[in-house]
Amino acid sequence: MRRRAAEYRRPVRRRLSCWIWALLGLFSIAGLVLFIVQHNHHEDRSNPLALEKSARTEQVERKVLNFTKEILSATSFSRQLAEQIILAKAYVIIAKEHNNLRLAWELSKKIRSCQLLLSKAAMRGEPITLDEAEPIISSLSSLIFTAQDAHYDIATTIMTMKSHIQALEERANAATVQSALFGQLLAESLPKSLHCLKVKLSVDWVRSKHIQDLASERRNSPRLVDNNLYHFCIFSDNVPATSVVVNSTITNADHPKQMVFHIVTNGVTYGAMQAWFLNNDFKGSTIEVQNIEEFSWLNASYAPIVKQLLNADSRAIYFGEYQDLRVEPKLRNPRYLSLLNHLRFYIPEIYPQLEKIVFLDDDVVVQKDLTPLFSLDLHGNVNGAVETCLEAFHRYYKYLNFSNPIISSKFDPQACGWAFGMNAFDLIAWRKANVTARYHYWQEQNADQTLWKLGTLPPALLAFYGLTEPLDRRWHVLGLGYDMNIDNRLIESAAVIHFNGNMKPWLKLAISRYKPIWDRYVNHSHPYVQDCETS
Repeated sequence: MRRRAAEYRRPVRRRLSCWIWALLGLFSIAGLVLFIVQHNHHEDRSNPLALEKSARTEQVERKVLNFTKEILSATSFSRQLAEQIILAKAYVIIAKEHNNLRLAWELSKKIRSCQLLLSKAAMRGEPITLDEAEPIISSLSSLIFTAQDAHYDIATTIMTMKSHIQALEERANAATVQSALFGQLLAESLPKSLHCLKVKLSVDWVRSKHIQDLASERRNSPRLVDNNLYHFCIFSDNVPATSVVVNSTITNADHPKQMVFHIVTNGVTYGAMQAWFLNNDFKGSTIEVQNIEEFSWLNASYAPIVKQLLNADSRAIYFGEYQDLRVEPKLRNPRYLSLLNHLRFYIPEIYPQLEKIVFLDDDVVVQKDLTPLFSLDLHGNVNGAVETCLEAFHRYYKYLNFSNPIISSKFDPQACGWAFGMNAFDLIAWRKANVTARYHYWQEQNADQTLWKLGTLPPALLAFYGLTEPLDRRWHVLGLGYDMNIDNRLIESAAVIHFNGNMKPWLKLAISRYKPIWDRYVNHSHPYVQDCETS
C-alpha cells in the first residue's frame, strides 16, 4: 500500500511542479526583464561615456542579442536561471518558516549570483554560456534538492504561500476597517470650539428668563402653520452647522421673510439652539426650535426604531459591546443611528397642518433661491429628490440584500438610488400613501440586520419606492465631504451642495478646497464665536 501511495504521489507532484514552475517562471521573467531594463537605463543616464557608447553600439547590440527573447526562450540558460531563482525564493520562505536559517542563507546567496550573471549578460549583450551557467545551476539545484529532502515539497510550498497571501489579505482588510473606524470617530468627535459655543449658549439659556419667555411666545406663532409660506425642516444637534444652513438659505432667497425654519434638536442642545436663533437676526424669517424629548408619541409602541433601541440584542448591534446601560437610549448618538436622523420619516406627524416642506440636512450649504421647489410638479409623488445612479454604486442592489426573497420579490436591483439631504416633500401625498407605515414595516423586517446595514437611506429607498420624482441634478450636488475632484462648474451651478462624508467643513480634516464655501456663512463677528475660536 505504501508503495502504491508513493507511486501515486509522484505524478501528482510532477504535475504540481510543472504548473508552479510554469506560472512562477512567467511572472519572474517579466519582472526580471523589467529590472534589467531599468538597471541599464539608470547606468546609461548616470554615465556620460556610457551615453556616447550606447549611441554608437545600439544598432550592433540589437543585432547581437535580444535579451527579452533570450530569457523567454525555453532552451536558453537565462530562462533556466530565472526559473531557478523563483523556485529558490519560495524555498527561502519555507526554510525560514522551519527555522533552517543556514539553508535560507545559502539559497539567498545563490539567488544573488544568478541575478548578477543575468545582469552581466544583459549589459554585455551576449547570451550566457554553458561554462558560466553550469556551476550556478548545479549548486542551486543541489540546494533545491536539499530543501525537497527536508520535505519542503511543492505541496508544502503552495500551502505556505497561500497562508502568507491570506495573512496579508487579512492584515490589509483589518487596516482598511481600522482606517474607516478612525475616520468615523474623528468625524463624530465634537471640536473644542463647537463645544465651547454650545456651553456658552446653554448658560445664556439657563440664566435668561427673557429668552425663555420669547421662545414660549413664538411657539404659538400662526406663521408656523401657514401654508402660504415656505417651510423648511432641519433635524440636528450641531448649532453652527444648523446656523449655516439657515443663513445660506435666507442669504440667497428672494423673499426671506416668507420663510419658516422648523428645527428639531435633542435635550442637550435645545437651550443652546434656542439661545442662538433667538438672539441673532435672520432677515425676518421665522425660526422654530423643538426638543425631540417632548415628542411623547415617539415611543416603543409606535416607532420600531425606539423599540429596537430598548432591546438588548439590537443595542449590541447598534452600540457595540461596551456601553453604559444607564444612559437613556434616546439620548445616544452612535454611528449611523440617531433618532434625529430617523425623525425624517415622521415629518407629517411633527407638522400635521403643513402641506409641503423641504427637508435639509445640517451638512448642506444653499447657494440659490429654493422657493421654486414648492411650485414643482411632483406628478403625484411624495418625494422630490436628485437621483444618484449615474454610477453603478448608487443602485438599489448596492444598498439592500437582494439574496433575501423579501427584497428580491418586490424591488428592482437596478433601480436608481437618490439623495437624502435636500428633499421636497408633498405631505398630502405622504399621508395618502402612508409612507411612515411603510417605513415601520421595513424597519421591523430588518430587526436582525439582514436586509441592510445601519443607516436611514436603505429604509428610505424602500419606503419611497415608486413615490420619488427625479429632480434636475443642479438642485443637489453631493460629495464635498469625501470627493476632492468635483468640477468647479458643477459646484457653482448647484442650488445646494452637500458635505456628505466624514470630512465635514467644521472639522480640521475638511477638504480645504471646499471649506471656504461653508465658512462664508459662519457668523464670525459673534463674540462667542470669536472667543471660542481663539481659545
